[in-house]
Amino acid sequence: MARLKETYVNEVAPALMKKFEYKSVMQIPKLDKIVINVGCGEARDNPKVVDAIVSDVQQITGQKPVLCKAKKSVANFKLREGMTIGVKVTLRGERMYEFLDRFFNLALPRVRDFRGINPNSFDGRGNYSMGIKEQLIFPEIDYDKIDKVRGMDICFVTTANTDEEARELLTLMGAPFSK
Repeated sequence: MARLKETYVNEVAPALMKKFEYKSVMQIPKLDKIVINVGCGEARDNPKVVDAIVSDVQQITGQKPVLCKAKKSVANFKLREGMTIGVKVTLRGERMYEFLDRFFNLALPRVRDFRGINPNSFDGRGNYSMGIKEQLIFPEIDYDKIDKVRGMDICFVTTANTDEEARELLTLMGAPFSK
C-alpha cells in the first residue's frame, strides 16, 4: 500500500519544489500525522458506548485508539474528573498513507451530496481539520452492527509553514477540495 508514498516522492515533492522554488529538499512540506478524534458525551451515562466507539475507530484506522479522560469536573455537564469523554488515534507512516488513500478515494465520495471538502479549514500554520457527520461512510463499518450514528474530527498535520503550501500538498495527494 505504499502507492501514495511513492506518489509523494515521485510526483508531489518535485511539483511542490518547482512551484514554491525551495532551495533544499528538506523545505518541501510533507504530511506528518493524521489525528482522528471521536467525542462521546453520552459515555457518562452509559459506559458501553465507549466500547462501541473504540471498535468502530479501530476498524476504520487499523489501530487501537487511546481513551481521553476529562481533566476537570464540570457540574453543568454532569462531568467528573477522570471520566472517559472520547477516543483518539494518531496515525503515522504507512498506516497514515493507507488511511489517507481510503479516506479520499473511498469514504468521502460516499458522503451524501458531496461537492468537495472546504478549502478554508486551515489553521494558519499549514494544518487542515475537518469533521464528518457519520462513521458509515467508511466501507469497514457494517451498517447493521452500529448502535448509533456518530461523527468524528480528522486533523491532517503537515510540516508546511503556510496554508497555501499545505493546500497544494493535500491537493496533489488527492484531497477533493471544492471549487
